[in-house]
Amino acid sequence: MSMQPFKIAIPQATLDDLRERLARTRWLSTATEADWAYGISLEYMKELANHWLHEYDWRKHEAALNSFAQFKTEIDGVGIHFIHERGKGPNPTPLLLLHGFPDSFYRYHKVIERLTDPAKFGGDPNVSFDVIVPSIPGTGFSDRVTVDDDTNADLFAKLMTQVLGYEKFVSAGGDHGAIITQALARKYPELLIGIHLTDVGYPDQNTDFSSLTPAEMEMAQWVQKWFMEEGIGVNMIMATKPQTLAYGLNDSPLGLAAWLISYGSSGEKGKEEFKTRFSADELLTNVTIYWVTETINTAAGAYYANAHVASGGNLGKSTVVPAAVAHCPYDPPLPREWAARQVNLVHFTDFPRGGHFMAWEEPELYVADLQSFVRQILK
Repeated sequence: MSMQPFKIAIPQATLDDLRERLARTRWLSTATEADWAYGISLEYMKELANHWLHEYDWRKHEAALNSFAQFKTEIDGVGIHFIHERGKGPNPTPLLLLHGFPDSFYRYHKVIERLTDPAKFGGDPNVSFDVIVPSIPGTGFSDRVTVDDDTNADLFAKLMTQVLGYEKFVSAGGDHGAIITQALARKYPELLIGIHLTDVGYPDQNTDFSSLTPAEMEMAQWVQKWFMEEGIGVNMIMATKPQTLAYGLNDSPLGLAAWLISYGSSGEKGKEEFKTRFSADELLTNVTIYWVTETINTAAGAYYANAHVASGGNLGKSTVVPAAVAHCPYDPPLPREWAARQVNLVHFTDFPRGGHFMAWEEPELYVADLQSFVRQILK
């Protein structure tokens, strides 16, 4: 399988159209603030729109992304975009980093150099990585197709072995990236050195609740409360009628931004905290990637695909591949014993700070934990 160098080059006409649409936004005539409990704040969205229209510079961020070595290849008829940066240590470990939703390959832009060249940041050059960051099909600059997470695991196994020539590798991910990574470990254990996850799933209809510890029951109750208050709306519409939602989001940049940002801030404290965790430019770069690639329909459709996969997404626990699980304090409670039920747990971390997008929010903590885990399993 061949691969070709790739550079992001969005036509100016696309950016001009975006600005025109932003300038013509038809704002809500009434809105309920209520600390974002009713939905994303009108005040916040007006502030963000003003920044997007008058201050944000896509070309600057496009150039920064193009500083990474990017490629495209075709696997089983699906065009896949990916970053591939070689490590600078004496024996770099191949590392596949997988994003989720509503983020993109941009989730990992702050950790790539820290992982490929740790000595530059005062780290151990003997724990460096060849870093591969693909755009999941249906997102970013990969083909606009929707496939389920099990199929994504098949595609990425071929990317790592047949396209890039690695015999074994480490896979890491959060959100859908964690699910794909777990599928890789179950389906291709012979290819995995280890896996690193910031999500391992939650109790569901297949869980024997009578077997759960008190800490696990606390987690289950937290998740149930969150799902009823916030998750059921955004998750169920994408799992049942993603295309109906996508018409509006594909047509309105502010609608798209509101959906992605509100989804990403679910369960949090709203505008002030979100400003602390992410700059406006960072949020808008992620949103703009979705806008210029017109991938919201295929990305949201992944929820439908995964809800209707024949296996139900449950392939069983991998008992062979060593696994690290890192818990972010803004995510639901995650007892170590629950993580051990899901994976072959050898490394568990409770981060002191950070949220659902740890590699983006707290790159130093994320990289240090990955390095510690790989150092442990390669002894």
